[in-house]
Amino acid sequence: MSNFVVSARKYRPATFDTVVGQQHITTTLKNAIRSHHLAQAFLFCGPRGVGKTTCARILAKTINCSNLSPEIEACNQCESCISFNNSQSLNIFELDAASNNSVDDIRSLVEQVRFAPPNGKYKIYIIDEVHMLSQGAFNAFLKTLEEPPPYAIFILATTEKHKIIPTILSRCQIFDFNRIQVDDISKHLLSIAEKEGIEAEPDALHIIAQKAEGALRDALSIFDQMVTFSGNKVTYKDVITNLNVLDYEYYFRITDQIIPGNISSVLLTFNELMKYGFDAHHFITGLASHFRDLLVSKDEATTQLLDVTPGVREKYKQQSKNIELSTLLKLIDICNACDLSYKSARNQHLHVEIALMKMCSISGNLIINENAVSAKPVIIEKTSGDISSTTPSVKVSPVNTSQTKPSENTIVTPASAPKKTDTGTATTRSTITPSLSSLAQPKPSKTANEDQTDTDEKKNNKPVSTDEIISCWKRFAEQLDDKGNTNLSKALLRRDPELKNETEIHFLLDNQVLEDDLKEIRTDFLSYLKSELQNSYLTLHTQVTDVPLTQNKPYTAREKFQKMAEKNPSLEKLRQQFDLNFD
Repeated sequence: MSNFVVSARKYRPATFDTVVGQQHITTTLKNAIRSHHLAQAFLFCGPRGVGKTTCARILAKTINCSNLSPEIEACNQCESCISFNNSQSLNIFELDAASNNSVDDIRSLVEQVRFAPPNGKYKIYIIDEVHMLSQGAFNAFLKTLEEPPPYAIFILATTEKHKIIPTILSRCQIFDFNRIQVDDISKHLLSIAEKEGIEAEPDALHIIAQKAEGALRDALSIFDQMVTFSGNKVTYKDVITNLNVLDYEYYFRITDQIIPGNISSVLLTFNELMKYGFDAHHFITGLASHFRDLLVSKDEATTQLLDVTPGVREKYKQQSKNIELSTLLKLIDICNACDLSYKSARNQHLHVEIALMKMCSISGNLIINENAVSAKPVIIEKTSGDISSTTPSVKVSPVNTSQTKPSENTIVTPASAPKKTDTGTATTRSTITPSLSSLAQPKPSKTANEDQTDTDEKKNNKPVSTDEIISCWKRFAEQLDDKGNTNLSKALLRRDPELKNETEIHFLLDNQVLEDDLKEIRTDFLSYLKSELQNSYLTLHTQVTDVPLTQNKPYTAREKFQKMAEKNPSLEKLRQQFDLNFD
């Protein structure tokens, strides 16, 4: 059995030019080598699997190469390169800070730094996961990192730069590695597939690249898994099945059902996905991303924001033409609201179904399917005996006034015009849509001022007196006492409310605890007052007072104890003797 080597190791970049997606890093390092402006310490930071340790090794190999190429690449022929390729170099040391993070480990490294390299120009120390070093280890490393020997170069790598102390950061040249783009990963996977003699569909490699989330090492691991699963032919269907990825086609299909407002089809499709074992939360977030992609597809300038293959990009462009921009924004907002409240919902399946039904309702009312509309409605107005139309291009046949007499502002359409049957009577067509039939005899629309007037008239504005407020106040306090909220009930009865400016109710409370308790029921309390007193403009204002009542009843446990201690001073001595608290 031959020894299998994973693709992440087999195809690990060995030169700067083969590093994927980090040209801004490799160009800077090559220029530093060319101009002999090498720093004493480098810090490579970024997400996992983007090439930090790989670039550190390439840099270490290149600066010790005695026969650099014009492109500033190692020759792979000199003694230093050969020893590096065979993992026998005495000038390059790698330390895993995750397992060697103590002060003694760093002191041992510092002791090695004192000795010059046996051959070559530099001794390079690569410290991976440097953020795992302890505070004492960082402090022990500071002096050597700031003033190392001229032949020593330190290359630190980390995924969590924020955990490194500022004194270390100030002594290093910092290089931030980016997440690798989906297109770059898919192209790299395609080149590896060609070298291995594997037939891979571009859509399948694109899904693998998306699943890797910018980490090339993760993409190569998934690629190896797919090759093991499907053999020498990696297909799109095998990838989405093995990785449990929702297919694009499901999102396109469910969107086509949402546009006309077909609730039944949408619910059936969603139930089908749940039977396949997909997570409902993952589905709703994916649907939001799909609507977002439709949004950016409506403008040619923003189509570059789509991380999809050209074939799928065309599908987005076609579907985006069938849905309005305003509708897309509302659909995204519904998905976002469902996403935020998903975890707190008790019936999460129903929660997503409600969101889908809302989407159908919105899109069904707003989207106009141009293929389904045969003619626009024509508005007939009666002015000075003439008939004028807002749509001159549509001809309206005259109607027999002996049978039907059109009223003013009546909407007439070709579908709703009466036709004669064999018996000679006029009948309307049965193909009239509900939306058009409802517009047959519209009511005069109200202006904004008239709507506001109607709303104000619905509000109650009965004058109230202080006695009425106090009476209603006491009834609500009695209801609180019946419900078990005795403390707040007594607090409301302790003082009388005051009426100011005809609608402002002011009330004083003894402490902050009572005010907090009242805040919890403030809305219900105010609604009760407005309903009982028939005044919708009432407001409630509370304030904590420092002035106690002359005959204040004890409220808290401390107050009750102090009241008892006034009558019997021995209680205070008893409390102090046994160190009792008031709870």
